[in-house]
Amino acid sequence: MKKTAATPPDVKTNRHYVVRPQEMASYSPANHTGTKNTRLVSAALNGAQHMEVVLGEVDKGAGVSMHAHPGMEQAQYFIEGEAEVVIDGELYHARAGDLCFFPADVFHSVRVTSERMKVLIIYSPPYAEDPAKIVRQ
Repeated sequence: MKKTAATPPDVKTNRHYVVRPQEMASYSPANHTGTKNTRLVSAALNGAQHMEVVLGEVDKGAGVSMHAHPGMEQAQYFIEGEAEVVIDGELYHARAGDLCFFPADVFHSVRVTSERMKVLIIYSPPYAEDPAKIVRQ
């Protein structure tokens, strides 16, 4: 069903072009601590071929250890909270309103320093939790 101005907002189509995170399944990603992710854009969910978008919620002191994504760029926009972020050996303090860019093949880590952190994560090309697309230091 194609949405029109007359289509009620709660009518769903068979594709997720409008995604409500609270209606999506969440998961705990491998090699992360205290993290709940919700996939918002992916090939399986809405047909995306060149990017993936994930909403992440992370507890204080938790995060992800040093790693890199071969051939894959990543951006992380801070919706709420603060974290220590290491990118290519340099320490940064990121907070709500900041965006961190992680170039392909560059090692990075994130540790939450506030009570919690909420971020929007963008991968290109898509990550899809594929262990072959991550290298640990």
